[in-house]
Amino acid sequence: MKIQIINGPNLNLLGKREPGKYGSMSFEEYLKILKDLFSDYEIDYFQSNVEGLLIDKIQEVGFTYDGIVINAGAYTHTSVAIADAVRSVKVPAVEVHITNILSREEFRHISFIANACKGSIMGFGMDSYRLAIEALRVINSDKE
Repeated sequence: MKIQIINGPNLNLLGKREPGKYGSMSFEEYLKILKDLFSDYEIDYFQSNVEGLLIDKIQEVGFTYDGIVINAGAYTHTSVAIADAVRSVKVPAVEVHITNILSREEFRHISFIANACKGSIMGFGMDSYRLAIEALRVINSDKE
């Protein structure tokens, strides 16, 4: 399986940004763990603080990969364009959040992206990404 992980704004600061909420590990460190756990998968990683670049990446991989794991960061709560991009491609996407967005500020309770995705995983820290890859494994096995 070929999986694209896409992280949005400020997630380049994982390990430094609010460690009480997001932990002390950088995503690059966690990515090594994911690649070891899923050594039979090709896992690519992309992060941008720019909405249009996230959309470009979704469109680039959305017809050739087996799945997308997307943490759109704050764009989760504002971006119709990212939701439309996810809807426009054929591969399944799973929305991920490190924190439980439903237990945070009211404006974070709304995800514009959730209904474009096969599912959402939130609140399990960095392990939310592993759970999303497991979900994509199930989604893709159901297609066979």
